[in-house]
Amino acid sequence: NAVILLQHPPVYTLGTGSTLDHLRFPPGAPPIPLYRTERGGEVTYHGPGQLVLYPVLDLQSPPLRPDLHWYLRQLEQVVIEALDAVSGLTGGREDGLTGVWVDGAKVAAIGVKAKRWVTFHGLALNVVTDLAPFRTGLIVPCGIADRPVTSV
Repeated sequence: NAVILLQHPPVYTLGTGSTLDHLRFPPGAPPIPLYRTERGGEVTYHGPGQLVLYPVLDLQSPPLRPDLHWYLRQLEQVVIEALDAVSGLTGGREDGLTGVWVDGAKVAAIGVKAKRWVTFHGLALNVVTDLAPFRTGLIVPCGIADRPVTSV
């Protein structure tokens, strides 16, 4: 088991099952690099000021569980507790949506993949992220058109 914590240079990423419908630019001419990844979820932005956490965990090893829905909720809980402990912000969940929300705006996106119950990919927490790549209308972040993205 390991955890990788990093920041990416500016990049848009598409989940393995995402469509191009949430891009507002020609896929062959992106304003910043665009990559399809193996994680779940729709298009998102990664860049400086955003903490990206890639847990590499064997979900079959107790006390973990081989259950991706359970794992997603655990990742959300880690962010909710970290926000409270470090910033005093109250993070929460939104029914039917994955991620962590503060006052109705998404502050953390989650997209995971597991192979033989070993996880890779993970979560992105907007700490001091420049939100312009989310707000310029070039993408529909996480495929959710009616909710804003925020930063800590």
